[in-house]
Amino acid sequence: MKLAAFDLDNTLLAGDSDYLWGQFLVSRGQVDGPSYDAANRRFYEDYQAGVLDIHAFARFSLGQMGHIGTAELLRMRREFVEEVIAPIVAPGAQALIEDHRARGDTLIIITATNTFITRPIAELLGIENLLGTEPAIENGRMTGEIAGTPCFQEGKLVRLNEWLDGRAVEESWFYSDSVNDVPLLEWADHAFAVDPCPRLRQIAEERRWPILSLRQAS
Repeated sequence: MKLAAFDLDNTLLAGDSDYLWGQFLVSRGQVDGPSYDAANRRFYEDYQAGVLDIHAFARFSLGQMGHIGTAELLRMRREFVEEVIAPIVAPGAQALIEDHRARGDTLIIITATNTFITRPIAELLGIENLLGTEPAIENGRMTGEIAGTPCFQEGKLVRLNEWLDGRAVEESWFYSDSVNDVPLLEWADHAFAVDPCPRLRQIAEERRWPILSLRQAS
């Protein structure tokens, strides 16, 4: 197998779907605006700094969704993908995806963002395989906890190895913007820093990883 793996937020997307979903919930009056927005921003800043407590963030973000009915959540998710996500697909993302597809590579998105939000985004991008943080579900509703290993930092490698289930990878590529993804970038045969955060840019320059941007159409 030749594997092309992509981070999602700020890589294939010119924005962060997890953070934007929080803002979307505020705009729809589903959560208390000022307090939710302030907490959402603090968690996002922790993520950018590489110090996010993923379990605390899940309790905050997924726990809020547990109070919303399933039908309403699905309706809002459709609107979110159409109104917020589709316009911020990075202009060069689809060409990169299609280049790997044309080579016959197996495509996969590996993201820390929960799969409730990201599954329709993966479908929008035409990528069948998705690894994301899995929300724990009880009685049909999200509990705010995480099922299994969070798909975050070293956990991305754990989840990837579980998904591979012993299948050999002949050659691998991984594209990411975030310092949180250094473990998976180190694993890949070909590591690419995509519109990288300052800390990842520094690491990429030190290790001579290619730096590219998908913010302009190729």
